[in-house]
Amino acid sequence: MSKKDIQTKWGQLRWGDIATLEYGRALRGYQETKDRYPVFGTNGQIGWHSDPLCHHAGVIIGRKGAYRGVHYSPKPFFVIDTAFYLEAKQELDYRWAYYSLLSQDINSMDSGSAIPSTSREAFYNLPVLLPPINEQRTIAHILGTLDEKIELNRRMNETLEGMARAIFKSWFVDFDPVRAKAEGRPSGLPPEIEALFPDSFQDSELGEIPKGWGVGTIKENCTKIHNGGTPNRKESQFWEPASIPWLTSGEVRQNIIIETENFISELGLKHSSAKWLPADSTVVALYGATAGQVSITTTKLTTNQAICGLVPKKDYRYFNHIHMANSSVGIANLARGSAQQNISKGIVEATITVLPNSPIIRVFDKVVCEIYKKLKSNLHENLHITAIRDTLLPKLISGELRVPNTERIVEGCV
Repeated sequence: MSKKDIQTKWGQLRWGDIATLEYGRALRGYQETKDRYPVFGTNGQIGWHSDPLCHHAGVIIGRKGAYRGVHYSPKPFFVIDTAFYLEAKQELDYRWAYYSLLSQDINSMDSGSAIPSTSREAFYNLPVLLPPINEQRTIAHILGTLDEKIELNRRMNETLEGMARAIFKSWFVDFDPVRAKAEGRPSGLPPEIEALFPDSFQDSELGEIPKGWGVGTIKENCTKIHNGGTPNRKESQFWEPASIPWLTSGEVRQNIIIETENFISELGLKHSSAKWLPADSTVVALYGATAGQVSITTTKLTTNQAICGLVPKKDYRYFNHIHMANSSVGIANLARGSAQQNISKGIVEATITVLPNSPIIRVFDKVVCEIYKKLKSNLHENLHITAIRDTLLPKLISGELRVPNTERIVEGCV
């Protein structure tokens, strides 16, 4: 059956024929509680509430703001007054509606008010190809299966990151193995690891630390610390051919960087202050909205001048990353206290840290390495699944791709 034949069997309608946009309501206290129902605003979930405004799974559409997103809730939810929620006029699969609306440019539907706002009239006039309800459900199931796998990996990574932080905190912040040995009780560690920790403490500028350990700066755990640079944007040959990954400070949002959004050319690298950073370097954003945010690289890349790169000494890659991530709140506060919301390379270099003995660092790196391997694997898998979903979505919504063929593709990647 051709795409034209499929579309002939689908209803060629407008969104106003099949649904209405209902206003959200003002609400207070949703950020301070952990109640049963999610609360949504124009850019996604923002809190919880004890009672829903919409009593079924549904679609939330941003109403106010420069960027207004489309979101889906699989259960009843509340919407504040910066967003709409969709209410069907006929039998409609709300998850299919969510995927269909992702293919629309909601942000172009401006009401013309002083604050950018979604126009209900423009929304109601948007064309929509409406499949029979069974096909809606099948399309929603296919795309939803991919999104559920992405979400599962995301939650798994939250758990893995928590495990790595917990080990770091136990060994290098709370000094649990040392306290256990000092008190004559089991540490819970294998004997060969427990033997590496001292059994007493000494005073230091940080307070009580394990005997024999030192206090220093993060610089002492690095072979090099440097900022990057930006090639002249007026010189096209510095940007094309775009072959060298180039990280900007705005991309330092996730704990792990597996790819960059931007690239420069060989000439751009040669004629700028951009410098190569090896894999497993810690990067700290220095300027702007992300100032103080910390990530670790998984591949060799270059950066702009708004990033400070910490090249680790052997065995210090994960120690440096977790330590700097733990320090990021304080560093970000320094940035917020500055006139232009920035911090300096010197502030990063001067971050204070305990300096454990080398055998303990080697063991920590080995233990945590397995956690990071799984983190990276999940992130790469999510990139792959996201690319498949983003390719399938417009083709399924338009009727270009048949459902049976798509189900085989999905089964192969999840």
